[in-house]
Amino acid sequence: MTETSEGAALTGIPGGEPHGLGASVPAADVYAKAAGTYPYAADLWAEGLLWASVHRAPHPRARILSIDTEQAAAMPGVRAVLTHEDVPGEAAHGRRVADQPVFARDTVRYHGEPIAAVAADHPDTARLAAAAIAVEYEVLEPVTDPEASFESEPLHPDGNLIRHIPLRYGDHEVVGDVVVEGLYRIGRQDPAPVGAEAALAVPRPDGGVEIYTGSTDPHRDRDLAAACFGLPPEQVKIVVTGVPGALGDRDDASLGVPLGLLAMRTGGPVKIAVTREESFLGHPHRHPTLLRYRHHADSEGSLLKVEAQILLDGGAYADTSAEALAAAVSFAAGPYVVPHAVIDGWVVRTNNPPSGHMRGEGAMQVCAAYEGQMDKLADRLGLDPAELRMRNVLATGDLLPTGQTVTCPAPVAELLGAVREAPLPALPKEEGPASAWLLPGGPDGAGDPSAVRRGVGYALGMVHMLGAEGTDEVSTATVKVTGQVATVLCAAVESGPGFATLARQIVQETLGVEEVHVASIDTDQPPAGAGGRGRHTWVSGGAVERAAKMVRTQLLQPLAAKFGMSTELLSIADGKITSYDGVLSTTVTEALDGKELWATAQCRPHPTEPLDETGQGDAFVGLAFAAVRAVVDVDIELGSVRVVEVALAQDVGRVLNPAQLRTRIEAGVTQGVGTALTEHLRVAKGVVRHPDLTAYALPTALDTPDIRIVKLVEERDVVAPFGAKAASTVPVVVSPAAVAAAVRSATGRPVNRLPIRPQAAVSPE
Repeated sequence: MTETSEGAALTGIPGGEPHGLGASVPAADVYAKAAGTYPYAADLWAEGLLWASVHRAPHPRARILSIDTEQAAAMPGVRAVLTHEDVPGEAAHGRRVADQPVFARDTVRYHGEPIAAVAADHPDTARLAAAAIAVEYEVLEPVTDPEASFESEPLHPDGNLIRHIPLRYGDHEVVGDVVVEGLYRIGRQDPAPVGAEAALAVPRPDGGVEIYTGSTDPHRDRDLAAACFGLPPEQVKIVVTGVPGALGDRDDASLGVPLGLLAMRTGGPVKIAVTREESFLGHPHRHPTLLRYRHHADSEGSLLKVEAQILLDGGAYADTSAEALAAAVSFAAGPYVVPHAVIDGWVVRTNNPPSGHMRGEGAMQVCAAYEGQMDKLADRLGLDPAELRMRNVLATGDLLPTGQTVTCPAPVAELLGAVREAPLPALPKEEGPASAWLLPGGPDGAGDPSAVRRGVGYALGMVHMLGAEGTDEVSTATVKVTGQVATVLCAAVESGPGFATLARQIVQETLGVEEVHVASIDTDQPPAGAGGRGRHTWVSGGAVERAAKMVRTQLLQPLAAKFGMSTELLSIADGKITSYDGVLSTTVTEALDGKELWATAQCRPHPTEPLDETGQGDAFVGLAFAAVRAVVDVDIELGSVRVVEVALAQDVGRVLNPAQLRTRIEAGVTQGVGTALTEHLRVAKGVVRHPDLTAYALPTALDTPDIRIVKLVEERDVVAPFGAKAASTVPVVVSPAAVAAAVRSATGRPVNRLPIRPQAAVSPE
């Protein structure tokens, strides 16, 4: 069951389909996806198609002594076998730091690292040929403990330390009346996209290549691939197909680069569709994190100082680790007023699988830790956990430990009050077989109802929107109107948050045109940047809005001139243009009169700055907040946990599409439940164990609790287009901490690890 605020009510045109901002417009691609006709990369075909496969290292750390491809190359149907010797340009790539080889040359740094790639006329032949490549290794002892990485020999020429941020704020010597300490561990979570990675590369007559893939940042991937190919960017084109699931960026470059090399070598189209096992081995995961905390408070429960040491495991390569660490350190105290802070954060290289961008990276890990600390403080002071939080909540005008003033709306107290006041779910009253489904573990859980304890937990959290620390955020969009049809051209990839639908709504509201198409995306268009953190809602949506308003001016100027008034005195609604005094009334179609109007615009938010040597700086454009109350039932004998309900209040700025917003929040909560209870990619001595969806337990419909959206606070951020804030990420960040707090409440156990192990929930007796 889901409840929403009045501001999220369904709206639309009386007697017609809902459209425009604030309406629950259905996604443009929903019917094609439901019918199975949506064009994903895995569905593409080309005449003379070849198939690719990648040979991956079976060891997390080894020295490569030799690579023998003769047997593979001699197999019937094999057209090409490539190794590091066949990379004509830059031998390494990376989303932030070019430290990851296309193919390992001398050293293997993680289990599953690409060694070679094969193209053959059948997918089975390609896989057999890849398996036939003989690699001689000198196996080395892997460095898998991030704490040991500081003292171990360098795993990479750049060293093992990717970044260190020492944040110092206020008086470092302050000591509180009450001090609590905690050690917390966050496990490795996999994005587990619904559709595994796939791509198709086609050689071009000019010696370049076109790559069809589900990239979420095609211009970045094009530039990266062109550098590896030794080609200018204009000879490489990325065409974005349907994205089969993405929690931010997708690391499709690790497929696109080998695939493009194979296409250029063979002179024909080459396709790859990886298995789920290869997907687990090939893409980055959430950073496993070790967190040591010490909270200081006075006798009334006011926070005085937060001390923290945060260590992120970046895996073998840098990827987005520096950005994840910045978020972790900056938000280490949470949405609370903390006058003094001493926080050190490190991210290091190990021989574990690479870590990268995943919803709420950095922010999610520290949220679980600082909320655990708040529960400890409440217990020590004898206060209700929600009351302790209420005494310390952040508000607009307060300072973060980075020294940045919170200038955006920060209704944290209002959010916490909403979930605190929401009615609790009733205890189950059913008896008999049906009631077994209400037990932790379900009807096969073998649980005793008398051993079930109910717990209630609270958590507050925050995330930043857009890029940070000086990232140049910019997006470009073009809006064209021909006849009664509008077209939006913007390279903002639709990966789930609903940008394509939002673009339609913007144009419908601004221009009064019902039929709006969003063009397919490729790198011939101007760049729009990557998705994630509500970025495309803000930056790309802002570019579409500006372009649409420019077209609106072109449309209204002739009418305004004819009647001797300014365009500001004309309004567009329900497909009609009217003047303020009612003298002018005509339809948009009549005003267009067959003309083609178009405009191109950019949106660039105000700049940010990197954190300095003491962790200070205005590093973020905007912030979004949420409060969550989780209710769980725990079998204290078996350690099984059932999340009964998650109640959430969220700071959304403005509801642009109620149905879509509700769906995104529910999906974020569900992902958070998986983070808290089940999702853990097991890695033993650097080797991924059971890389499949049988062992990696994603939450199903049976694991999803009742989700109650008790309040959506619509306090618009004046610097954001439409005033909207990021919606998908905040529930992912806060829900795991709330579930952990509820399990603590039910069991009295510390619960300092995610996902929660059964041993943490079992009664100490």
